[in-house]
Amino acid sequence: MGQAKREEDYGYNLFSERKEGGQKNMSLSQSVLHCHNKCRVMLQFAMETSPYAKLLLSAMKASGCNVLTERHLSCEDCDGTVNGGFDATSSQIVLCQNNIHQQSHMNRVVTHELIHAFDHCRANMHWFDNYRHLACSEVRAASLSGDCSFGNELSRYHFGLKEHHQKCVRARALHSILAVRKINRADAEKVVDEVFESCYKDLAPFGRIPHSKKDAEFAYRDHMNRERYYANL
Repeated sequence: MGQAKREEDYGYNLFSERKEGGQKNMSLSQSVLHCHNKCRVMLQFAMETSPYAKLLLSAMKASGCNVLTERHLSCEDCDGTVNGGFDATSSQIVLCQNNIHQQSHMNRVVTHELIHAFDHCRANMHWFDNYRHLACSEVRAASLSGDCSFGNELSRYHFGLKEHHQKCVRARALHSILAVRKINRADAEKVVDEVFESCYKDLAPFGRIPHSKKDAEFAYRDHMNRERYYANL
């Protein structure tokens, strides 16, 4: 990051090992080392078995952005308020090893951040100086990652039927923007409103909103069949 980005912060204060002067030093604590190793195991399992992650990885590879686990995904300690992040300066996904303790949670965080990585791969994203770009990717990540599935909303004690998914996506996108940018709530709500309709309808690369693992499996199957079809033309 340049000096201007350090001064603006851009949410880097939430990722302690990415702050200026921050260092990875896993050897100082056995508990931290254990946490790191557990994170890497869950991450690898997500990459190999989650239909959400497998579809995104395949789509990114087809777009010329092959994801290398050791290079592009990093397990690190973070602030207690976040579970992961996408560092556009290094094209790297951060998984918060101190906050992710279950495989289902890891699967969801990996998917959310891979959607940001997919957007970064396919478009000229101005993450740091265009709130609309950030808001659009946050809307898509909240919608397509399973963040707002019925089961996850139920676990948060959020109930509703009519347009509940859209309301959840708006709320999750707004929360993410406020966490990583110095912007007041009214301005953040305005920018989410401005991009919501078009970005909510952008279902790439899933082709549908995967409301469940089964939906994601169908989407992955369709994606792979389409890839094979084009490969044989």
